[in-house]
Amino acid sequence: MKPLHVCSLFAVVCCTTVQAESYVIGVEKLAFAPHYSIDAQGQYQGFARDLFDLFAQKSGVELSYKVLPVEHLLPALLNGQVDLKYPDSDTWAQTQKAGKPMIYSQAVVDYVDGVLVAPQRLGQPLEQVKRLAMVNGWTPWGYQGRIDAGQIELTYSDDLRQMIRQALKKDTDGAYFNVVVATHYLDNIRARPGALVFDPTLPHNRGSFKLSTLKHTALMQRFDRFLVEQKSEIAALKNQYKVEANLDPERIGLEQWKLDFLERKKLKQAQSQ
Repeated sequence: MKPLHVCSLFAVVCCTTVQAESYVIGVEKLAFAPHYSIDAQGQYQGFARDLFDLFAQKSGVELSYKVLPVEHLLPALLNGQVDLKYPDSDTWAQTQKAGKPMIYSQAVVDYVDGVLVAPQRLGQPLEQVKRLAMVNGWTPWGYQGRIDAGQIELTYSDDLRQMIRQALKKDTDGAYFNVVVATHYLDNIRARPGALVFDPTLPHNRGSFKLSTLKHTALMQRFDRFLVEQKSEIAALKNQYKVEANLDPERIGLEQWKLDFLERKKLKQAQSQ
């Protein structure tokens, strides 16, 4: 009987191991640093990867990442090919999601989408914006009325690199994109800090990236608790990647040397008081 007992115990252990919770997050095949990007080996990386890896570590679940073209990601979630989708928002793709029991997490990270312009055009009236550079698939919130009226012409690009190049050549009056991502690209990849700056006087959109699912309600509740319970560690990650850096209107889009100057000035004032 003892050998049978040992075998039974071994089977239970094996069964427990096999039944460990495992989920697949569908993520975008997109260069969107510092939020996320795909490295040369096809691996998901950036702030979002570190955040979800931290969640997996704290909650004891196994997470894997399925990298998909942006246009294939929502269908993959709706068809059950992935368990979760990131990023997502309850304001996105409402027609495709109609009638679907979508479940969203609390806000993971805040963002601002807006128009970046050449410094000499900063503060221009909206009426002077005749041409906007856009990346395929993006929606220029706040501009649709003028677009429909033929007052603004959209020029589409395949990716951020192409759109920024177009805007720098002054083929357009500005470029509409995620401000943190565009600024990161100009500062760290294109090495042209300040060549384009966010114009907060023009229409822009504030929102939050969320995690979504169709059926994993309990997991989403655990993730929401994680966002609260690990708030300090998540804040450290956000600071490391600068994904929410200077989103207030007075500071967003400023070159890093100006931001450093403002911080030094603030510290000096505090010390003199």
